[in-house]
Amino acid sequence: MQREQIGKLAWQWRGVLAATPMVAIAIVILRLLGLLQGWEWAIYDAYLRSRPLRSPDNRVAIVGIDEADLDRVGAAIVPDGVYAELIKKLSAQKPVAIGLDAYRDEPVEPGHAELVEVFKTTPNLIGIAKIIGDRDRDTVPPPPALAEVGRFGSNDLLIDPDGKIRRALLSLESEHLGSAIGFGLYLAGFYLDRQEMVPELTKAGNWQFGETIFQRFQANDGAYVRADAGGNQILLNYRGPSRHFEQVSLRDVLDEKIPPDWARDRIILIGLVGESSNDFFFNPYSDSLFSLPDRMAGVEVHANVTSQILSTVLDGQPSIRTWPDLGEWIWIVLWSAVGAVITWTRRYASSSPKDGLRLVGGLIGAGLVLLATTYVAFLQGWWIPLVPPLLALAGSSIAITTYMARTAGDIRKTFGRYLTNEVVANLLEHPEGLKLGGERRKITILTSDLRGFTSLSERLLPEDSIKIVNCYLSHMAEIINVYQGTIDEFMGDGILVFFGAPTAREDDARRAIACAIAMQQAMTAVNQEVTTWGMPALEMGIAINTGEVVVGNIGSEKRTKYGAMGAQVNLTYRIESYTTGGQILVSETTLREAGDDIRIDDQKEVLPKGVRQPVVVFDISGIGGEYNLTLSHTAEHFRPIDPSLSLLYSLLNPKNSKRKLRAAKIVELSERGAKVIGNPYNGAFHLPAELADVRLNFLDLKPAIETGDDVYAKVLAITEAENSFYLRFTAVPPAIHQKLQQIYRQSSIELVE
Repeated sequence: MQREQIGKLAWQWRGVLAATPMVAIAIVILRLLGLLQGWEWAIYDAYLRSRPLRSPDNRVAIVGIDEADLDRVGAAIVPDGVYAELIKKLSAQKPVAIGLDAYRDEPVEPGHAELVEVFKTTPNLIGIAKIIGDRDRDTVPPPPALAEVGRFGSNDLLIDPDGKIRRALLSLESEHLGSAIGFGLYLAGFYLDRQEMVPELTKAGNWQFGETIFQRFQANDGAYVRADAGGNQILLNYRGPSRHFEQVSLRDVLDEKIPPDWARDRIILIGLVGESSNDFFFNPYSDSLFSLPDRMAGVEVHANVTSQILSTVLDGQPSIRTWPDLGEWIWIVLWSAVGAVITWTRRYASSSPKDGLRLVGGLIGAGLVLLATTYVAFLQGWWIPLVPPLLALAGSSIAITTYMARTAGDIRKTFGRYLTNEVVANLLEHPEGLKLGGERRKITILTSDLRGFTSLSERLLPEDSIKIVNCYLSHMAEIINVYQGTIDEFMGDGILVFFGAPTAREDDARRAIACAIAMQQAMTAVNQEVTTWGMPALEMGIAINTGEVVVGNIGSEKRTKYGAMGAQVNLTYRIESYTTGGQILVSETTLREAGDDIRIDDQKEVLPKGVRQPVVVFDISGIGGEYNLTLSHTAEHFRPIDPSLSLLYSLLNPKNSKRKLRAAKIVELSERGAKVIGNPYNGAFHLPAELADVRLNFLDLKPAIETGDDVYAKVLAITEAENSFYLRFTAVPPAIHQKLQQIYRQSSIELVE
């Protein structure tokens, strides 16, 4: 029982169970290919810029050297003597450490000897070296005096493919210098040493100060995909945008325009900040909607690294952390499921704008929750992906919507086997389409029926009858759809078709006539198929009428049918009852609506049952213009027979169960009909009405007497002067048909002779 419940539940949520993993896997693959990396970096940058701005770190300050300072010293490059004087003045204020972010691997006179002496006598002075790259072309060694005592750090910066700096090097290995400490970490180490916090490397290779461990950056952390994780890297948690640290100029220090204790107990970084130095880099704060990208001086980047280490160790400021790959994959699957569930639970909603807005609103709401969650997590130091789960949310919704659209298509196709595409569209795409009730509208009604099929089916197995009907209806349905007719229903071997409902068009009547002619033409293909099964050929009669009816949904809440009601529908059926095989009869209203180029073979005035006034019907055999369709009628040849065939006939009148038998005899035969002369009794003979249906029983044909089979026919014309009428056979048992054909062929031979 439990397994059945699980299976039922799985089927109920099949869309979610299918869409969630497929979309999630697709998004994970996109992420692993690096196709989402740029978008995720953009979100990361936006989160950095949008979070509350942190106050400047007073433990770190910068002495910036710009173009005005170079003018002050009168050189394009700051001489060694100027640096020596600057360092002496700063050192006199007792800073924690001084970081010289300037390459001094070669002498820059004047004052080189003095600078070397300052290097040797300033124990808290740290120089720099460029370590990453080709040794001969890219690297820059540290000042020799500082290299001797190992007081230098690597100032290498890690630039992402989009040109921005988001990572920092804490340490790295160098082929020619061995292990090298990052410039920012070296400076922070001086400050932390005062707090009796000595840095050490854990077994996992992470830097640790006291209880604080800086987790090494891995190649796939955050949005990164297969990044170069060489050395000991961390994600750089900028304190703020460019010029966020307190900064004074070189000339202000030399001219003693700063307070005498300005540098006390601080880490002071000295570096170039002038535009001409070309020591500027893009960072997450560079982008702006209202201004050009703002780059950050390299010395400020190092100041941010130093400040981040101090803030993390001393202030408890969290570093930027990331989830492992498995955690991110689960996160993507979760939001893929959210999108799928939101959309799947709305699958039975109507197609009204209100329900559509609810679905969109639900997805937008989920997206906002995702955005808020990742942003709040970022404020707490967690970089949780936003783009992959957001795409998974949208992707699963699209997948479910596509699935539902396909399912709706399957439903549409299934319903289309019972209704027309237009009726199905009316039901599925318009909310009012499912409401009970109707509207008064002028439409053109086409009805067709196989002549004599009822009596034929009595002699066939039910399976064979269904096989024939399915073949016939299949061919007819295709043609009706081509001419945009609405198949209202199949009634055994009959078809009821609307032109003008549910969609009205100007040429409804004209299309109906063209459709009827095409249907009659298609009977050739139907009979080719039917006769291969050993069945007799079929004939179809079609009637078309135009008038006002009420169309719409008829029935109850539990069972509803799209249909039409009104006298014009009944009249169409009455007209159809006058047709013979291969004939198309249309009413005067239809002919008037159809326009020109209609070929009329004959017209008759009939008085259908239930109609007060006679109705003129037209025998149609062609239509010109854009359709150019014609029916080819084979002329019938009546041949006299000798001896004549005696028969009894009765009029088919459903209201009269006691049909009166009348005696007559056939004096002429054709391929499909006969000329009948009355055999008067008591001096009178009552001719049947034109187009009346009659039942015949041959007295001279043994098979008919033995089997009791009847022949059905329709009266085509009456000749009162001869007391005769012409018949068109509509249903003839095979044995009688064979005998009649034999008599007809014999009469033709005798006529030739």
